[in-house]
Amino acid sequence: MTRREEIVAAARSWIGTPYRHQASMKGAGTDCLGLVRGVWREVVGPEPETPPAYTATWAEVPGGHAEEMMVQAARRHMEEIGCSAARAGDIMLFRMRANGPAKHAAILSADNRMIHAWSGRAVVETVMGRWWRARAAHAFRFPGLED
Repeated sequence: MTRREEIVAAARSWIGTPYRHQASMKGAGTDCLGLVRGVWREVVGPEPETPPAYTATWAEVPGGHAEEMMVQAARRHMEEIGCSAARAGDIMLFRMRANGPAKHAAILSADNRMIHAWSGRAVVETVMGRWWRARAAHAFRFPGLED
């Protein structure tokens, strides 16, 4: 099994985990960041940092532009790549509104598929269609992952 296959298999093992804000426990609950953190623990090892507490609406700062907290954290620990270069096993970050910060994360499972924690539902594998592609803002590669 290649490293990419290992990442995708780990992410798929979270499918069905209920959505729970700020959680990261397979089978019990997770949000989108928690999914990435959990896959990191399974494939890479201990997490390099613990995210600070955050609200579900942390990026909706009235009258201002919230910081790119997810992007900054990803840059500290992963290799940033172009969105068009992302492949299965890579992480995508999405902007949910124009000019807003990237606040949703997913792990690509194929060229046009992704695994993510869907707010109010569970971890799912879905098509990364036009709607998601229009919101793709950043892509990252797990450490040690080579093409």
